[in-house]
Amino acid sequence: MPKMFSDPDALAEEIIRDVGPRLVVGLPLGLGKANHVVNALFDRAAADRSVHLTIFAALTLEKPRPSTEIERRFITPVIDRLFGGYPDLAYARALHDGTLPPNIEVLEFFFLAGRWLRNARAQQNYISTNYTHAASYLQARGLNVIAQLVAKRVVDGVPRYSLSCNTDTTLDVLRAVRARGGALPKLIAQVNSELPFMPGEGDLAADQFDAVLEGPASEFPLFAPPSEPVSDTKYAIGLHAAGLVRDGGSLQIGIGQVGDALAQSLIVRHRAPERFCELAARLSPGLPPPPETGRFDKGLYGVSEMFFEAFLALIEAGILTREADGARLHAAFFLGPKAFYRALRAMAPADLDRIRMMPVSFTNELYGDEELKRRARIDARFVNNAMMATLLGAVISDGLDDGQVVSGVGGQYNFVAQAFALEGARSILTLEATRGTGRKTISNILWSYGHQTIPRHLRDVIVTEYGVADLRGKSDADVIAAMLAVTDSRFQGELMARAKDAGKLPRAYEIPAAHRANLPERIAAALRPAREAGLLPMFPFGSDFTDVEQRLIPALQLLKEASASPLALLGLAREGLLGAAPTADDKACLARLGFDQPKSFADRVFRVLVGGALVRTRAA
Repeated sequence: MPKMFSDPDALAEEIIRDVGPRLVVGLPLGLGKANHVVNALFDRAAADRSVHLTIFAALTLEKPRPSTEIERRFITPVIDRLFGGYPDLAYARALHDGTLPPNIEVLEFFFLAGRWLRNARAQQNYISTNYTHAASYLQARGLNVIAQLVAKRVVDGVPRYSLSCNTDTTLDVLRAVRARGGALPKLIAQVNSELPFMPGEGDLAADQFDAVLEGPASEFPLFAPPSEPVSDTKYAIGLHAAGLVRDGGSLQIGIGQVGDALAQSLIVRHRAPERFCELAARLSPGLPPPPETGRFDKGLYGVSEMFFEAFLALIEAGILTREADGARLHAAFFLGPKAFYRALRAMAPADLDRIRMMPVSFTNELYGDEELKRRARIDARFVNNAMMATLLGAVISDGLDDGQVVSGVGGQYNFVAQAFALEGARSILTLEATRGTGRKTISNILWSYGHQTIPRHLRDVIVTEYGVADLRGKSDADVIAAMLAVTDSRFQGELMARAKDAGKLPRAYEIPAAHRANLPERIAAALRPAREAGLLPMFPFGSDFTDVEQRLIPALQLLKEASASPLALLGLAREGLLGAAPTADDKACLARLGFDQPKSFADRVFRVLVGGALVRTRAA
């Protein structure tokens, strides 16, 4: 049986006595990190340079950090409400502050998006890897400790522990070490009472663990990022992607709000196919309807490295009903808002048993039980997000051309490879056609780029808010034409000229008329009736934001966009000064930001600008 601890410092001393002064500690991706354990080890190593601590991690979760005064006023109460009791990870704080001791190194293979840009220590210690290879890299580094958050259950007086949110790499590591007869790393558990106890392969007997930290002092609220609002752009992408999903097939969804948009679009299609077809026609006037528009009478089966609340919504809507090996969904890790964790804890055992948490080698690869996986993964659609793409179909999802890493490869390449290995499967990579940088709007579809995540020889399906580019098996000229059709029209001419100058597109080629009005205003107009009818809500699966905060979000987004242009700011100021009188809701929003009684000139300016943004969004 494991040794029981209530004091993380005492547990850290025990680990060092057992393992020695050279610690190689593996932490699960995302939610499953044993914060108190790793913080105690960090403090111990920071105080004693004879201890060398290597931390191998991924997706280090951190509280949001506001960068402007208005962001601070808006997000600080949200942080206090949702993350107030979450213990910060000491190694992350030291990396940000530049105070990481020389005897401590932190290696990550997946970053919280954008969080570690221009941080030299983090960038230099990033390891580029597929999610499925992380376990082998851990072992090659000499992994000797795994510190994981677990759920606890007592059965007939005997405790059991669930790996719950992170079966991903832990099970793969343990299996690989046992297979070669090596010394198992010390498996350290930290019990968290909020963590759902998930059945399946991660349900382990107590004797699998070397030590367990449990007690009131080490309890903390789970990291629960609130759902973000789904924009028109993301809904358009979700609707296009939903028209590619076959009834009776399989579904994987990657991290991001496109997943919420896709799930809600599938629900609209299932419940009201005629409305879905109307939406598709409005989004793509003059073009053929999407190939898949009917209800999900056979149902879908989910196989996804990430499990989040959108999958619960698909289960509740009667869409995720096809079972494989007794499960509607196989997943490797989960993360979500507080309501998501509550739903899992409250779920009936029979329903929870149809959600199986598995090693990442199961979800992301075909190797091992290959025939079983092939039978289950019928007509698979692997939907993942990207940052940019080239006209020739290469995709950029994790880094910049100067080598700076934004996030990580994760499982994206794994799922692209599966799409080509499985009969009837497709890889669907989604991206917004443009992004704003300061006063400029930039195309996310480029002629070329100095970094690629998915090479063009694995090009398959790319979806933007303007439509679907089916690239598999196409010639370079046809690929370029398909990509231009889903490019924002403000950039089509320049990109087409680049392709022609390179000899990759006929000089006589012209973009078809149906694709020459690819502009945000057209997308907003196409979706407005569905938005007003409640088919495409801002928060399709609920929100941890208050009603006042939900009212503020689009106004603050509008203000952020306007801040890149003095003329746009003047327009908002005019609305704030001369527009309609503030409503009771407007006054509540201003009070939420502390602008109801401005105390300085800056406060008065902000009050006018926010007031103008509220007027503008109310009229939209």
